[in-house]
Amino acid sequence: TSDATSFHVLGRIFCGTLKSGQDVRILGENYTLKDPEDSFSCAVGRLWVFNARYRIELNRVPAGSWVLIEGVDQSIVKTSTIVDNSGLVRNHRMNVTNIDDVQIFRPLKFNTTSVIKIAVEPVNPSELPKMLDGLRKVNKSYPLLNTKVEESGEHIILGTGELYLDCVMHDLRRMYSEIEIKVADPVVTFCETVVETSSLKCFAETPNKKNKLTMIAEPLEKGIAEDIEQEVVQIGWNNKRISDFFQNRYEWDILASRSIWAFGPDINGPNILLDDTLSHEVNKTLLTSEPVKESIVQGFQWATREGPLCDEPIRNVKFKILDASIAQEPIHHGRGQLIPTARRVAYSSFLLATPRLMEPYNFVEVIAPADCVSAVYTVLGRRRGHVTLDAPVSGSPLYTLKAFIPAIDSMGFETDLRTHTQGQAFCMSVFHHWQIVPGDPLDKSIVIRPLEAQPVNHLAREFMIKTRRRKGLSEDVSINKFFDDPMLLELARQDVLLNYPI
Repeated sequence: TSDATSFHVLGRIFCGTLKSGQDVRILGENYTLKDPEDSFSCAVGRLWVFNARYRIELNRVPAGSWVLIEGVDQSIVKTSTIVDNSGLVRNHRMNVTNIDDVQIFRPLKFNTTSVIKIAVEPVNPSELPKMLDGLRKVNKSYPLLNTKVEESGEHIILGTGELYLDCVMHDLRRMYSEIEIKVADPVVTFCETVVETSSLKCFAETPNKKNKLTMIAEPLEKGIAEDIEQEVVQIGWNNKRISDFFQNRYEWDILASRSIWAFGPDINGPNILLDDTLSHEVNKTLLTSEPVKESIVQGFQWATREGPLCDEPIRNVKFKILDASIAQEPIHHGRGQLIPTARRVAYSSFLLATPRLMEPYNFVEVIAPADCVSAVYTVLGRRRGHVTLDAPVSGSPLYTLKAFIPAIDSMGFETDLRTHTQGQAFCMSVFHHWQIVPGDPLDKSIVIRPLEAQPVNHLAREFMIKTRRRKGLSEDVSINKFFDDPMLLELARQDVLLNYPI
C-alpha cells in the first residue's frame, strides 16, 4: 500500500466468484492434507481489477479475472491458495468438494537461486523490532529473497546478486523500517559434498543402546541432483515409476532403484537416502514401519540441511543404510532416539568419504568493443573466471564473451570491468552451477594468515574456517560429536584420524 504498512494480494480466480467481505481460508506453501497447519482464516476486504495504470473497485469478481485483494496478506509470505471457508468448494468441473480435501497450487519456481548473502543489524540496537518488521515486509515484496537467523544471532538476507540486494536494502531502509541499518560484507552460501565412498562402514548407537544404524556415503552420479531439483523425478511417484527412471536414465540396478527412501533436505533436495539392507540380515518389517522409517528419514534430512563442515547444506551425496538393529518395543525406538542417531551416522559416513566444499558459479555474458577484449580477459583472470566463448557480433564492432566466474569473486565485478574498459563493456550475470572448491577443507597443515591472499589449493580450508568463525563455531570439525566410542576405536585401529581433531 502507499503507506508501506500492509500489502494487497494479486491473484487469479480459477473458479467461482470472489466477493468483498467473503470468509476465505488461506492455504500456505507448506499446506498438505497430512499437515494442514499452514492455513489461516480471514475475511476479504475491498477488491480491485486493473485497467492499464488505473484500478477499478468492484464488489465481486468472476472466474478468470486477475484481482487485487485487500485484507488477506497477514499469513502470505510468497504464494498461497485461497479457498472459500464455507466448508464446500467447487472445482473447474463444478463438482462439489469438501474443503479438507483441497490441494494447493504448486508454489512458484524460478530459474535461478539466491546464493549471495549479507548480514544486517540496526545502528541503534533498540530499533531491532522495527528492522524485523521491515524484514518480514521486504521478504513478501521480493519473490527470490530469503531471510533467516543464524545460530550466532545474525539476521541474514539472501539474494541473487549485488543489484538485487541493493534494491532490497533501499526498500528496507527507506520504505519498510525507516531506520539506519548496518550491512556486513557480502558472502555466498556454500554446499558440502563428497568425492569418494566412505573408507569405513560407519555405525552409531542410540542413547539407550537399544538400536544401531550402519551407513556409508558416496557421490551421486552426475546429473541426478539437477534432475531432482528440476522435478524431472519426484519422490511422490510410486516405487515402480521411480525405479524405472533410475534404471533407464542412470543404469541403476533394480535393487538400488527400488530402495530409495527419500530425497534430502526436502522433497526436491539433491541427496538420496537408500535402504541397502538385506532381508535375511535385518528385520525389514520393523525397519520399514512408519515410525522407524520416518524417524530415520528426518535424521537424514536434518543432516543434509546442515552439514558437518560449516553448517551449510549437503549436495550430491548418496547415503546407504547397510545395517540396522532396531529394538522390538516401540518405547525403545522412539523419535528422540532414532532422529539424532540417524543424523550422527550420516555425518560420520560423510566425513569419511573425502568431504569437499562446493561454491556457486555465475554465468557471465560480456559485450565489449574489440579493443577491450584483452581487458575483459584480465579482469576475469584476476577473479578465477574463465571464458568459454569469444565471438564477434556480426554486423557490429562488438565482441561477445561468455564466461563462468565464482560468485564469491563476482562482488564489484561490473565496476571493475567498466573501470578497465573505460565504461565500454556491459555485462549480465546469473547463477549457473555448483563447483567443488580446490583443496581439502580438513587439511590442518594449511595455516590461514589474516589479510593475506591464499593460494588456490588453500581456498577450501580458508572458506570453511571463515564460515565457521562467522557462525560462532570452533575452527575445526570435532569428531567427538559424530562418532561413538567404539567407532573411534575402529578409526584409530585403521589409522584414519589424521585430519580430525578429537
